[in-house]
Amino acid sequence: MDARLHPSFIPAGTAPGARPIWCVDAQSWPALREKLSPAARAFADAAGFKPEAGNHLLLPDAAGSIAGALFALDQASVREPDPLLPGRLATLLPAGTWRFAAPPPAPRLAALAFALEGYRFARYRKSDAKDIRLELPAGVDGGELTQLIEAIFLVRDLVNTPANDLGPAELEQAARTLAGDFGASVRAIAGKALLTEGFPLIHAVGRAAAREPRLIDLTWGDPKHPKVTLVGKGVSFDTGGLDIKPSAAMLLMKKDMGGAATALGLARLVMGARLSVRLRVIIPAVENSVSGDAMRPGDIVKSRKGLTVEIGNTDAEGRLILADALALADEEAPDLLVDFSTLTGAARVALGPEIAAAFTDDDRLAAELAHHAAAEADPVWRMPLWRPYQSMLDSKIADTNNVSAGSFAGAITAALFLSRFVERAKAWLHFDLFAWNPSAKPGRPEGGEAQVIRALAALLGERYR
Repeated sequence: MDARLHPSFIPAGTAPGARPIWCVDAQSWPALREKLSPAARAFADAAGFKPEAGNHLLLPDAAGSIAGALFALDQASVREPDPLLPGRLATLLPAGTWRFAAPPPAPRLAALAFALEGYRFARYRKSDAKDIRLELPAGVDGGELTQLIEAIFLVRDLVNTPANDLGPAELEQAARTLAGDFGASVRAIAGKALLTEGFPLIHAVGRAAAREPRLIDLTWGDPKHPKVTLVGKGVSFDTGGLDIKPSAAMLLMKKDMGGAATALGLARLVMGARLSVRLRVIIPAVENSVSGDAMRPGDIVKSRKGLTVEIGNTDAEGRLILADALALADEEAPDLLVDFSTLTGAARVALGPEIAAAFTDDDRLAAELAHHAAAEADPVWRMPLWRPYQSMLDSKIADTNNVSAGSFAGAITAALFLSRFVERAKAWLHFDLFAWNPSAKPGRPEGGEAQVIRALAALLGERYR
């Protein structure tokens, strides 16, 4: 029996009164239909149940109570079946305890989606969550799923919290709370100390805001173990600076710290699994605001690495703060350096909101990532670090510009800009995320989302268990 389970779960074999769920498709439905009681079979026929993906039907017993439920997967007729589709059951079924009598093809992901579907962001209003639980399918590790769920909920909660309640200081507190749970240490550098400690780009982006910018640095694990460093963009709100965004483009800018939230969520999984790594999490946390002290288009700022950067656009601030953070991370030549950021609209134009863009020169790492992303239904697509595009970032008066003069290849040029600040790391992986579900899908309610951490947790677990 699992020592600790998420409230959505009951240990396998411990709920004899759980109502059955029969997952069916076009192939399995005829045989299962014949096994139903005459009353249930007649009811399904009268209701016109068809095994088309997402259809469900509550079946009555002879007394008129609920005997069980049918849920259609219909994998054969769907080009790309969604293994998280059974997550819809947590919304569709009435309260109570349920079990898979005829399980879906991927029972672990189905159970995970069931719990993820039940997420509610209830900080500001009463939750409408119902008391519904699932008996874990045989062989599914409920403890491992619980760790995943808690990490994903942490990311969702942070991304969903509005900027008035989640600024740079609150991001630091989130890191400190996480560190306290696992015995990690945290150091923070704030305000003008960023200049004396060598983080001029972070200071330049955040100095216009009333809330002090900061660099948050969490460490955990044995220093003798392989060094894994996570860097997360922590822009708590992005106005665009003096290159100010239109109002419609600001509506979701509370999520511009989604990279930092993702880094903290993955760190929780690494520490919870006690992987054999020396973990470091670096978060540059700022608010990109407008005031008389705001950085200007055309300013030139010398980075921590020593490269001078011409500010072509103040709304390309995320890559600036990441540049200083990556330079710090790179100084100790980590075995694996991963950064997370809600960086470019270009990545969303290319891949949409559901697929994370990944950049790396390490083919072996890219292949591992693709394997685990597919297995975890955590979609990622590798994009090219096309070096010839580096010239798009040329500046006539500085070492580099922070943006290209044109509109082509925005996600690639952003990644190439960051690559100039990574030299010593043995492997580097950059993610350009959306960190948000614009509409609800099974196991993925509308709102903040933890992209790529399931795939990366599996990858790191395989490497460093």
